[in-house]
Amino acid sequence: MPKRYLWIALTLAVGTVPARAETIQVIIDRLVFSPATVEAKVGDTIEWVNKDVFAHTATVKGGWEVMIPPKKSASLILKAAGPVDYFCRFHPNMKGRLVVVP
Repeated sequence: MPKRYLWIALTLAVGTVPARAETIQVIIDRLVFSPATVEAKVGDTIEWVNKDVFAHTATVKGGWEVMIPPKKSASLILKAAGPVDYFCRFHPNMKGRLVVVP
């Protein structure tokens, strides 16, 4: 294959590589989600790491809920774009926000 065609083939192949999904950590410590706001893409995984000695949740009113045991982690794969506000069902003053883009 001539170099010119090889270069075009490589350029096209690189241009069609899908973006890799990432795992984004949210640390829970002393009744706080940190960072409070996370920007992510559809397909990314949010992993909540609970450093507290009691359980928490990441709860969306009318939507999903993730139980996060004490001193453990739990995760969720983001499936839809849009802003998502969540809170801990056990500690409603704990609030977080996901800004999910396509």
